[in-house]
Amino acid sequence: MAATSKIWAMLHAKCPRCRRGDMFSGNVYSLATNKINEDCPRCGMHFEIEPGYFYAAMYVSYALNVGASCAFALITYLVTNNTTSPWLYTGVIIGGCFLLAPVIFRTSRVLLLYWLSPKIHYQPYLDVDDTTANT
Repeated sequence: MAATSKIWAMLHAKCPRCRRGDMFSGNVYSLATNKINEDCPRCGMHFEIEPGYFYAAMYVSYALNVGASCAFALITYLVTNNTTSPWLYTGVIIGGCFLLAPVIFRTSRVLLLYWLSPKIHYQPYLDVDDTTANT
């Protein structure tokens, strides 16, 4: 069996060590259960490497929000060709960032664990499909 690709695992918010376990419980837009799991349900990796580890995700989230705000402003300009209404841009940017908040919440933590954590390494022997195991 081929190893799970890093890009696929990141897009589906899978554990960076085994690339199989879910990092988050619940759906992206679920108000009650959009939270990160403490441990990977497959390999047992503890996601919060040290106390307060995910405070660094705020900086990643900030960068993602700045990029999204610039994209929303550019799209608004291209669609409306309006350069005189600051309220139009303000409304679109705030509304768009509000709608993207759950996605950015997850994406910032995934990026932090995959690209900004030198202590976490992919373990190919953990990347096995349980459905193909012999019984």
